Amino acid sequence: MAIDNAMNLYNEYIKEIEERKGQGLHPKPIDSADLLSEIIAQIKDTNNPNRKDCLNFFIYNTLPGTTSAAGKKAYFLKDIILGKEVVNEITVAFAFELLSHMKGGTSIEVLLDLALGNDVAIAQQASDVLKTQVYLYDADTARLKEAYTNGNATAKDILESYAKAEFFTKLPEMPEEIKVVTFIAGEGDISTDLLSPGNQAHSRSDRELHGKCMITPQAQEEIQALQAQYPDKSVMLIAEKGTMGVGSSRMSGVNNVALWTGKKASPYIPFVNIAPIVGGTNGISPIFLTTVDVTGGIGIDLKNWVKKTDANGELVRDENGDPILEQVYSVATGTVLTINTKAKKLYNGDQELIDLSRSFTPQKIEFIKAGGSYAIVFGKKIQTFACKVLGIDIPTVFAPSKEVSNDGQGLTAVEKIFNKNAVGTTPGKVLHAGSDVRVEVNIVGSQDTTGLMTAQELESMAAKVISPIVDGAYQSGCHTASVWDKKAQANIPKLMQFMNDFGLITARDPKGVYHPMTDVIHKVLNDITIDEWAIIIGGDSHTRMSKGVAFGADSGTVALALATGEASMPIPESVKVTFKGTMKEYMDFRDVVHATQAQMLHKFGGENVFQGRIIEVHIGTLTADQAFTFTDWSAEMKAKASICISEDETLIESLEIAKGRIQIMIDKGMDNAKQVLQGLINKANKRIEEIKTGDKPALRPDANAKYYAELEVDLDVINEPMIADPDVNNKDVSKRYTHDTIRPLSFYGGTKKVDLGFIGSCMVHKGDMKILAQMLKNIERHEGKVEFQAPLVVAPPTYNIVDELKAEGDWDVLRKYSGFEFDDNAPKGAARTEYENMLYLERPGCNLCMGNQEKASKGDTVMATSTRLFQGRVVEDTAEKKGESLLSSTPVVVLSTILGRTPSIEEYKKAVEGINLTKFAPPHKLLVR
Repeated sequence: MAIDNAMNLYNEYIKEIEERKGQGLHPKPIDSADLLSEIIAQIKDTNNPNRKDCLNFFIYNTLPGTTSAAGKKAYFLKDIILGKEVVNEITVAFAFELLSHMKGGTSIEVLLDLALGNDVAIAQQASDVLKTQVYLYDADTARLKEAYTNGNATAKDILESYAKAEFFTKLPEMPEEIKVVTFIAGEGDISTDLLSPGNQAHSRSDRELHGKCMITPQAQEEIQALQAQYPDKSVMLIAEKGTMGVGSSRMSGVNNVALWTGKKASPYIPFVNIAPIVGGTNGISPIFLTTVDVTGGIGIDLKNWVKKTDANGELVRDENGDPILEQVYSVATGTVLTINTKAKKLYNGDQELIDLSRSFTPQKIEFIKAGGSYAIVFGKKIQTFACKVLGIDIPTVFAPSKEVSNDGQGLTAVEKIFNKNAVGTTPGKVLHAGSDVRVEVNIVGSQDTTGLMTAQELESMAAKVISPIVDGAYQSGCHTASVWDKKAQANIPKLMQFMNDFGLITARDPKGVYHPMTDVIHKVLNDITIDEWAIIIGGDSHTRMSKGVAFGADSGTVALALATGEASMPIPESVKVTFKGTMKEYMDFRDVVHATQAQMLHKFGGENVFQGRIIEVHIGTLTADQAFTFTDWSAEMKAKASICISEDETLIESLEIAKGRIQIMIDKGMDNAKQVLQGLINKANKRIEEIKTGDKPALRPDANAKYYAELEVDLDVINEPMIADPDVNNKDVSKRYTHDTIRPLSFYGGTKKVDLGFIGSCMVHKGDMKILAQMLKNIERHEGKVEFQAPLVVAPPTYNIVDELKAEGDWDVLRKYSGFEFDDNAPKGAARTEYENMLYLERPGCNLCMGNQEKASKGDTVMATSTRLFQGRVVEDTAEKKGESLLSSTPVVVLSTILGRTPSIEEYKKAVEGINLTKFAPPHKLLVR
């Protein structure tokens, strides 16, 4: 019966292969041990008609690492090596070669069995392979240490090789010259949504299928044509007049780029490519550059357009006041360029174009040589382990970390956090911005549309359990909250089971004990961060907490943080943001956030000083919920992260709120056997006590800290609501969809038609839901009834907020005016793209902001509290009209849907009279030490 079932699996696989052929796809990689068992059985049967196909599946199409199939493959190869099985096509030498490409997990266990065994010849061959491996974990290193202690000569030989880092030093050097041919992927900023569209998130773990969605089919054909025309050159994807890879932190984006333009990581691992080359006029987004490093690729700041200046050195501006750009050199599609990695220069023929030193730092050269940053991270750990066991000093093999220490200079907030959490730095040395630092990570978040890739990364690096030094980690279900369709039903339970087993707190309980929680990941991470000195890594660009410093990261960096409890990066520079003046009574804090960006761009002549840096925002008096509106938006400011400087009393209030919400999670049954959530409450109590006693007050920068720039936001000049406009019809394509066009409400003259409103996702908090309820009551009182001239979609960020609104009576108000209310017992099975003029109370989660499920009707003008205005994200275009996603405060969204158009400033002021908007006053005192 077992064989029949296995045969059924094989037959189903063959059927799936035929279906994929119709889509132009190859066989899906194998991760199932049950399927591989039948494949192996047919390989052993020399007369089996499927044997040749099965050999190909076994050799070339089985996923490595800790997949169950990899375990089955490793054990079969071991039997071949020991002579227990004979497969003519797989010699002993070939079996060892296959093991060398399996990247850890059971393959390391098998290699250790063979290396520490009694057959000297086999032990030597296994030892030679082990010396090339770096993905070893505690159980593996413990075996080596024990064997060495017991006098095993092979173990000693392996450890001595690790100590010299021969797994790295014996790799081929990077070529001195790399020829590239350019391909302009788009003008202006290129978001990862173009490279890996959110509406195709369900396919990300199927790398070949997902690759079909990169840019457009036409672009893919053009790339292939360039490759055929220039077979000896790499295609370099370029963001002309913009930044490459802004927006969401998707490893899938760089995976797609590598799939189309990179090279195979291994002949025996399907659809995993490395070494892509990407460029941007304004460089590469910091988050995207991390994913480029993960794949051993090259990211180039092209600087091929510069701001035009007059004879006096003053900027020349166009009729809109924007700086005019001049081309320094062309990178038009099809241009052949040469990267000289030794001189660190970019050439067109003999003409030197730019210096590439930032693309080829000593650390980046190591990533390129090793085929990715993971190999370096694990390699350093293995070298350190080996030297410790052997009792020797660590030989200098890897480039030393850059340590910048400036005498007499104080520390910014982020510099203080990095110094506190740093590992492996010179003892007693105070580090400033620009230093390369390995840091321990406190909180890690994985979201559901990248989580499947994170699980794959964990499997590929052979990790089985979360690092014990991580305080807490969460797997969300928010990006698939809106629609529980067949794709979600197939993917999400599997993801939750994997992450739950790995040690994360999961939004869905694999055992079904607690209610599925589709809370927005950033809100949950904001709640479970219980120390403003924490470092947080999350698989989403909006991982930007208002406590601690949080970095949005790709799925691979999240996996690395989960597996090792560490992250590596330079300490970023900071921009200090303070406030003066008084906020108008009729304004909302969201308007202050938008005005900050507008005032910054104005002050610095259009230069975005936030890009790639930390925004140290002196919020002071806003609790974590409200302050999150600023830190969340800092992703759209292109900042690397943001830090909130709070007064002691405000921080204590925020921590008490966090404790209450963590307790609710515990009460729902979400804590695990290690009581991670209870541990967070205990840590919060300790932190509160430290603040109250004065032993360790709230984090402050030093008074003599050095900043890249400082900005004082003038609240007095913010006279009306501010809107981030995608400016879809701007003649300069590079200025569309940038988040940098911030306009006052009066710009629209009270006449711009609004087709749909959206209140929800991570940019709103409980106060926004109460503002909505208050406005509806006010409108009914003034007008006698509430009539929507455009649909209004409302998605609260968390279930906690819904519960609190129900307890306080506001949910009943919203329900009164709604035409639809989510039902967890009957979640939607299909995405909504058509809307009636009514209020929709949707399930907590990302909803329209994510763009992978719900969508506005094509060509709509949407007014939203969201963060996303990228083309095609919230709304797609029609042939006649471009879709627009305008971003504003909650009261503007509400009024726009009631009127079916943008309100006038007079209409707006009347509508918010007596409404308790999100208020903000500058801190009462100077927030420095």
